[in-house]
Amino acid sequence: MRLRKDKWELVKLGGICEIDPSKRELADIASDTLVSFAEMADLNEKRPYFNFSRKSNLGVLKKGGLSYFKDADVLLAKMTPCFENGKSGLVAGCLNGIGFGSTEFFVLRGVKIDPYLLYSIISSDFFIDSGKLMMLGTTGRKRLMKDFVANYQIPLPPLEEQKQIAALFQSIETAIEQVEVQEKNLQNLKNQLLCELFSEALQFTNYLNKNDFEKIKFEKIALNISERVEPQKTTLDTYVGLEHLDPDNLVIARTGKPDDVIGTKLKIYKGDIIFGKRRAYQRKVAVSHFDGIASAHSMILRANEKYIEKEFLPFFMQSDVFMNRAVQISEGSLSPTIKWKTLAAQEFILPKKEKQKELTKLFKQFDTTRDQLKQQKTTLKNLKQKLLSEILG
Repeated sequence: MRLRKDKWELVKLGGICEIDPSKRELADIASDTLVSFAEMADLNEKRPYFNFSRKSNLGVLKKGGLSYFKDADVLLAKMTPCFENGKSGLVAGCLNGIGFGSTEFFVLRGVKIDPYLLYSIISSDFFIDSGKLMMLGTTGRKRLMKDFVANYQIPLPPLEEQKQIAALFQSIETAIEQVEVQEKNLQNLKNQLLCELFSEALQFTNYLNKNDFEKIKFEKIALNISERVEPQKTTLDTYVGLEHLDPDNLVIARTGKPDDVIGTKLKIYKGDIIFGKRRAYQRKVAVSHFDGIASAHSMILRANEKYIEKEFLPFFMQSDVFMNRAVQISEGSLSPTIKWKTLAAQEFILPKKEKQKELTKLFKQFDTTRDQLKQQKTTLKNLKQKLLSEILG
């Protein structure tokens, strides 16, 4: 694609798009017309399209101070942390072409700019990083000001080049979506196989029959490690809270520092399993690849290698059979939590140890493929940001 940058014009966003269009243009539309409504939670982070949470009559929604928009408008979250996280969206599929939403949206309507290119600009790292520095308000209540958006300058290509650039970004976004579908399908297949493996059918493909299984208590296959640590006194430099664990992912991708937390924590050693004992329905279990400390709301477990293969235990704990049992035995209503004594007494049907190595290889291959897909997605996202930087820089 040849870009004629000598033909580009430096403009302010306020000069090429309308910000927060007036509801007056709805005056002639019947008040009982059904229209769409978008909550802040409906918007994705740095993903263009989203689904509407509900619908209502136009007359009901246009009375208040809600944001008004229509198809092809761009929504931008103005409040922390939504803005910093990239909450934004390109409006499509409104009932009768009309929508309303949170008062914490800016609505941008392109006049001299392609809608997809406009969305790509306001969701870029370039724009967000600049906006973070200009937010006003107290901690936790900061907002992006309308003046920042209106005065933000970009080099604007002619409309034909805008469409070419937008089409390129859309093709990258489509590729990202395809990778995500593969990720989802892979995870579903893995979950299905785990469910079959630990079911009461006592059979798994042609590899296992009923003689290859045994009933065993959890306390025989897992050891509860409860070594206490004071964050301010430890020489360890890595902290893992439940917020750092992703559902159905054994890999710890994010961590914190002991200096960030207070109160007694749990010591973790490389290879230990961190299991979220509070709100087990969140399905948080991971294997530590370092020594560190963990939240007291987690349970630190270590495989008893006399009865189970070390690398097999985490896969078992990812299964619906284990997770559903964990939810069932949790105690409390607001923050349901599992007690070790209760979990230790639970009985499960597992393949015998001598069969577990080959099964572990199978499930590790799923995770390896998933990691490769995640890397593909990261590469595509980085490519999009690099192109945006070249265009905006």
